[in-house]
Amino acid sequence: MKMRVSAVQYHLHTIHSFDDFAGQVEHYVRNAQEYDSEFLLFPELFTTQLMSIGDGQGNALPITALPSFTERYVQLFSSLAAKYDMHLIGGTHIIEENGKLYNTAFLFYPDGRVGQQKKIHITPWEIKGWNMGAGDSLHIFDTDKGKIALIICYDIEFPEWVRIAKARGADVIFCPSCTDDRHAFHRVRYTSHARTIENQVYVVLTGTVGSLPTVDFMRANFGQAAILTPNDVPFPPRGVLAEGEINQDMLVTADLDLSLLYEVREKGSVTTWRDRRTDLYPDWN
Repeated sequence: MKMRVSAVQYHLHTIHSFDDFAGQVEHYVRNAQEYDSEFLLFPELFTTQLMSIGDGQGNALPITALPSFTERYVQLFSSLAAKYDMHLIGGTHIIEENGKLYNTAFLFYPDGRVGQQKKIHITPWEIKGWNMGAGDSLHIFDTDKGKIALIICYDIEFPEWVRIAKARGADVIFCPSCTDDRHAFHRVRYTSHARTIENQVYVVLTGTVGSLPTVDFMRANFGQAAILTPNDVPFPPRGVLAEGEINQDMLVTADLDLSLLYEVREKGSVTTWRDRRTDLYPDWN
């Protein structure tokens, strides 16, 4: 009933080739392997680093160029998941379907399977700056350690969405995020804490750090990884198992004991999941 998880505070900086990107990704995966991690989370929009490769004339690639890297991105992460026997949550990557761009999280299994989760709630700047489309379905992923969900950044700010994930069996929420300032960062961080309390689940959160000076909307990043728990006696009082140093290039790791979730849901100081008043407000199945 335990799983070891790590989260990358991914350092964005200008690169010159896909091989540069692949080398940085494998560095983090190898680092996580040294800690015997079973799940490794990358941040939202970290593949925008590929836009900094540029067009050879000093201009960054446009957001519409990112889908052209999808095949190589999937091949890279699939091979690393198999090589290092690890579940890799490959942050998010921009894909194209029917002429529309989608901000999409990927789960790469060690056995070669690949799962996807499109971002559901799209921020105003994602629409105005990049004309991003919105997904319309939630996927729960079965793993040999239990059920997990991928809730992408802004999506964590909507309590209904995580409530649905928990109702469908998810015990661990992986939340890749990308925030540019303290306001945005704390919105995601504080609502992640709220989701752990409301649903008695773990939330594994991370974000981008560093900057891409040539890439519009990615010139500033404010990020910190954290592994969060419900606030009850078996867990740390602040609900934080581990957290990184803000805006530093690093990895954080912790063990999640799923049996503790079942314990507090049944006989914790509070039993928020069990005590839902579904006679007064709608529940989600």
